[in-house]
Amino acid sequence: MKMIQSMKRRISGSGPTTPAEKPAASAGRGAAPPTKPAAVVAPPVAPAKTKVKEGNAWESLPTLKDTPAHERQEVFKKKLEMCCIVYDFNNAESHQEEKEFKRLTLLELVDYATSQRNVFPEAVMPDVVNMVSINIFRALPPSNPPAGPTFDPEEDEPTLEPAWQHLQVVYEFFLRFIVSSEVDAKIAKKQIDSAFILKLLELFHSEDPRERDFLKTVLHRIYGKFMAMRSFIRKSIQNVFFKFIYEHENHSGVAELLEILGSIINGFALPLKDEHRSFLERALVPLHKAKLFSNFHQQLSYCMTQYVEKDPRLAESVILGLLKYWPVTNSPKEVLFLHEIEELLELTQLAEFQRIQVPLFKQVARCINSPHFQVAERALFLWNNDYIVNLIAQHKQALFPVVIGALYKNSKHHWNSTVHGLTYNVLKLMMEMDSQLFDQCSAMHRAEEEKQKQMAEERTKKWCALETAAAH
Repeated sequence: MKMIQSMKRRISGSGPTTPAEKPAASAGRGAAPPTKPAAVVAPPVAPAKTKVKEGNAWESLPTLKDTPAHERQEVFKKKLEMCCIVYDFNNAESHQEEKEFKRLTLLELVDYATSQRNVFPEAVMPDVVNMVSINIFRALPPSNPPAGPTFDPEEDEPTLEPAWQHLQVVYEFFLRFIVSSEVDAKIAKKQIDSAFILKLLELFHSEDPRERDFLKTVLHRIYGKFMAMRSFIRKSIQNVFFKFIYEHENHSGVAELLEILGSIINGFALPLKDEHRSFLERALVPLHKAKLFSNFHQQLSYCMTQYVEKDPRLAESVILGLLKYWPVTNSPKEVLFLHEIEELLELTQLAEFQRIQVPLFKQVARCINSPHFQVAERALFLWNNDYIVNLIAQHKQALFPVVIGALYKNSKHHWNSTVHGLTYNVLKLMMEMDSQLFDQCSAMHRAEEEKQKQMAEERTKKWCALETAAAH
């Protein structure tokens, strides 16, 4: 009876022990708590914990302006480390908050590098170059081959980099690092070495013109600051051109590289080294044979004129190189070649002109007779240049016989009225230059035409005789 009453009091004094309460009771007696229920609860909570942790990582660091001076370098390095996280911009919906945090942090780094002093001590340089390398060195998206049938460089839009909002700020930060007077080239070359330069040149394949423009500025600044790297940079650019010329014409950054070279050539000391002459003859002149020559004609023409301006004796090799690669079936390219020839002739001295005058004006005569009116027009425009007219006047004995035949042929047979008018103007100019020589050359041309006519008639008679003999 007492036992039954005792059991009733125990039941009424405490509720039923649930499975959830058993671990607590066991724990109270010093037993090890079971791990199975904790393992079941943890997975759904983990993503939230990770997200909070990453967000706090961006937000937990104080701004560099609010950081005490003795702690700034450490905070600066931590921010550089955080900016090494690369996000996927092909998925616009993912990590939107983190992407914005990184963009703001990069902008803060740019502002800090611009407004503060002692930003780039030697201890920080590896972190800076590492952050830049992780962000900019990447696999570029495949591009349409420029020579493909569906690609039109004037009409088709280039492939823009989706992560540009981050890359742009990274390039701006790196540019401030390069131009900073605090960065000693002898120390920084440990990080910015030949491997770094080669990776930088690979990025010129990018189709995004905004990126290529930044790369152009960065590489030019590196060339100016790191004097020990100059020869390597020139040879590396030369190798890029060799691949473009002899392997595949699929490179988006030739114009930017030529723009850098134009500035480099302008700084060459005289007399020019054999290395610089070799670069001109083996890399720059053969670029004229590229199918997409019009994409970088302006920059290449500037490099050519810079060389000839530095050393007028190079005019002979440059102009003969252009004649070697003269286009046959590409009329717009012929117009560009004639434009470049005019610029080069303005820098050519008499001695060099004497050696190239006959082959050059034979090609000009062929252009005068071109059925494409723009080619003929551009060739005749050479006589509007006073310096070229002066060169022709001093070598009229050799040049009059070369061009008069082409001019007479144009005056009789060319279909375009503008070309007709320009042809008569050139004939009048040459007549005024030396009427006696002009009459002699005209008579020689008429005699040559008569001779050619007789030969054609004789050839026709012989063919008729052969046909008659074969019929019988």
